[in-house]
Amino acid sequence: MTRRQPAPPESSQRRIEEMTEALQQAGQRITPQRLAVLKILAQNSEHPSVEVIYEQVVREFPTTSLATVYKTLTLLKSLNQVLELGFAHWGSRYDGKTPHPHPHAVCLRCGAIADPEVPNVEEMAQEMARRSGYRIDRHQLDFFGLCPDCRKKA
Repeated sequence: MTRRQPAPPESSQRRIEEMTEALQQAGQRITPQRLAVLKILAQNSEHPSVEVIYEQVVREFPTTSLATVYKTLTLLKSLNQVLELGFAHWGSRYDGKTPHPHPHAVCLRCGAIADPEVPNVEEMAQEMARRSGYRIDRHQLDFFGLCPDCRKKA
């Protein structure tokens, strides 16, 4: 028996619809398990790992495999609907709320990730292209330090 969950906030619902539309346009089916992954990505601002996503999906769909979650994330990445952040200590984390390159602040102690609004990032990418001669296709700008909670505990 599946539990009914409250409706997601409007912005999360919009992201779910955008991801669903992208999958449908790519000729992909929207299975209940895939929809569960989309909801987790759209509603989670903590940049979950594949394991965290999997743990949440199997609560509602116990027969879901880890491979299903990986395949869904790979598909969403190929459609530019999720941003994968790779970290040596924490593995990959996923951002489905803001699937385009943007800066992140990463806590070195607990691994928390924040998405502060930082102006001029695109201008910085354009300047990098101008100075290097590269055509910049994507970028990842991460700042590392201690989050407010870890600083309080220090």
